[in-house]
This record gives sequence, C-alpha cells and structure tokens, in this order.
Amino acid sequence: MFVSLLALKERNMRFVGGKRWFLAPLLLALVFVQGFGTADSSLNYTNYRQVSTMRLERIQRHLDKINKPPVMTIESPDGDIIDCVHKRKQPALDHPLLRNHKIQRGPPERPRVKMVKEDDDHRANKSGAADEGVMRGSWQMWHRNGTRCPRGTIPIRRSQVHDVLRSKSLFDFGKKKASVSLARRKDAPDVVSANGHEHAIAYTGSSQEVYGAKATINVWDPSIQVVNEFSLSQIWLLSGSFDGSDLNSIEAGWQVSPELYGDSRPRLFTYWTSDSYQATGCYNLLCSGFVQTNSRVAIGAAISPVSSYTGNQYDISILIWKDPKLGNWWMSFGDNTLVGYWPAELFTHLADHATMVEWGGEVVNSRASGEHTSTQMGSGHFAEDGFGKASYFRNLEIVDSDNSLSSVQSISALAENTNCYNIKELLQQ
Repeated sequence: MFVSLLALKERNMRFVGGKRWFLAPLLLALVFVQGFGTADSSLNYTNYRQVSTMRLERIQRHLDKINKPPVMTIESPDGDIIDCVHKRKQPALDHPLLRNHKIQRGPPERPRVKMVKEDDDHRANKSGAADEGVMRGSWQMWHRNGTRCPRGTIPIRRSQVHDVLRSKSLFDFGKKKASVSLARRKDAPDVVSANGHEHAIAYTGSSQEVYGAKATINVWDPSIQVVNEFSLSQIWLLSGSFDGSDLNSIEAGWQVSPELYGDSRPRLFTYWTSDSYQATGCYNLLCSGFVQTNSRVAIGAAISPVSSYTGNQYDISILIWKDPKLGNWWMSFGDNTLVGYWPAELFTHLADHATMVEWGGEVVNSRASGEHTSTQMGSGHFAEDGFGKASYFRNLEIVDSDNSLSSVQSISALAENTNCYNIKELLQQ
C-alpha cells in the first residue's frame, strides 16, 4: 500500500474548564489503495516528440523575453543556471499594467503580531514532541558554492528550450490548468477530476475579509509517477467567483514538478492568476507580474536540505500580506526575508482583500496507467504516523484589516477524494 500525507498544525491555545489546551495538529493524509502501481524513480525528462524548426524558433523568441541579460551567472550544484538580472530589467515590468510601475523602494509595513497572554507559556513549551528534531534554515542549493548575486540584481532561474518542450504547449508552459475551488463544492469528491487536480486542504470561511496569511511548511521530496504530474504544499489567498472566470489567487509554497523543472527536487514556488487560471498569471518569474526585490532568494530554485523519515525535519515559513499603504501583496520567506510583491494592479478582487485562505496540498492525477496515480503528497506516510513521519503545516495565521497577525481561530478541512486523502485533527493537552 502506498501512502502519503500532509499535516496541518494549528498553534492556537484555548482554555477549557480552567485547563490550557493546545489545538491539535490537523493532519491531511493521502492514502493510496493497494494496486495503484509504483512511482517511477527514473522519470524520462527528455522524451520529446519531433519538434519543427518553426516551433523551436517560437520557443526561443519566448525565452528571449523572459531570460533577461544577466549581470553575472551562477551555476548551481544541482544543474540550475541562475542569472543575476538588474532588478529594473526583470520580467515583471513587461506587463502592460506595469509599464509605468515604480518598484517599491521602501519596505512595506509588516503585520503586527497580536500577543495573547498564553503565548509566553507556549513558547516556553517549545521543547515538546512536536518541535523536537525540527531544524531551521532549510534554504536553497544554489547558495552552496558561496556565490551571491550582486546588490541591485535579482536571481532568476534560467529557462531553457527543453523546459518548454516538456510542457504540453508554449501557452501551457509555466501555468496551472484551470480548476474549480474545492472549498465551494463539498458534495462532489471528484469536483476537479476533469483536469486531474486533487487537493487536501484546511480553509477559512468565505465571509471574512483577509489581508494576509502565514504558515510554516514541512519540506519533503515526494515521489512522482509520471513527468506531467506534480505534488505541492502551499498557501492560497483567494477572492472572486469560484464558479466563474474572475477568481483571483495568490499562491506560494514548495513543489516537486518534473515537467516544470526537469527533476524531482522540492522547489520554492509562487503563482498568481486574476481569471481562474485561464490566461493570466504563471509560476515564479515565467511571465510578467511578480516583482522581485531580493538578491538572495531564487524563486523556482531547489530547497535543501529536506526532511527525512524519523530523522531531522526541515521546514520553511511563508508570509503573504497586503501592504496597507500601497496595496501590494508582499511575500516573505524564512526568517522574515522580503522576497518581493504582487502589484495591486494585477488583480480585480484581490486589489482590495482576500475572502478565503487555504493551506494544504495538491497533486495531479493523470491516470497514466488507467488507474489512480501513485504520486505522493507530503512525506508519503499516514497522518497517524505522527511527527517525523507525517508532513505538517504549523503556525497557521491570518492578517486582519488592522494589519495584525494572529492565529487562525476557525478552519474547516476538506479532501476531494476521500478514498485517497483524509484530514484529521488531533488534540494535544
């Protein structure tokens, strides 16, 4: 039997009958029934169909648009090429809505942390079982040789012809397929089966105004059955119509996507769309939109080290929030490192606020062999296996209209395919 899971930890504390209770980790378990087949550990990343000269020329023209002339180039130990591009030459500024955009120079107003009385007691108890073995500082492989991009530049993972050839088409390169939000369809377990995307998530209600979200996400390297499938763990900030064409989404987390990156390493990623994944938006910096300001974080680069079963656990922290002064949606990574922002001009509904936050996992089930994929979510082990074996989200927080960051108070959990995924809440005293 193949199993995989994603665990969510909610760091709220509640007083019940005079006792302090820690709200339990929420565990999203991805379970594969016996007979689904094994994951292919030797994926063929270069099995392309015959390519015409005309198509190659179109691909090269596109690559020339997104691969900007570098100030310097860094070769990563994992084979990536990182171009250090002047920040004013980055792809974001090619967007028609950003032609006159001035890169935000001053730092955004960071969310204030709402302190509650029991927080100090909570921090004093960090040596509990749920925190033992957690190693901070999961970072990126291209840093290993000690080379950094110069000040005033940003690191961009170079896209190459074979990256595009792995995609279904040039239009599809760097894009998610359109999907329906599962949070609005509790009655249909296969609500997005048309494109094969399956999720296991925790989510907030749709009636509140949300101005940001945060989580610390456990990093693993789940196995992928076929090249055009992926597995990810991420945060979604959403607003708009879930059953129409105007859904706005901002996303960030880690993913394993052989089709997009040509390997099976977990990588930091971002995504955005303003039209329900139809034509706008893309992963990382593969189109114009996201404005990067940081010279040390390469979006799309591999994360290292990763967690191991019963061994050290490595995680990354991601915070996305709306700057109350200029309205841009900023992202910080790790220890409050500002990465960049999605300009407010890109969005319709998210130009104001989000109406829902989702934390969780997503996989593609292409049914390549006629059966459900064996592609894993999270660590590849049952939620019941617990810390060090199950993958987790922890410190789930949201930002309110006062730009205050606090633990989420009420969330629901949902998995589309309950035969393969489930989500569990455990109480820990």
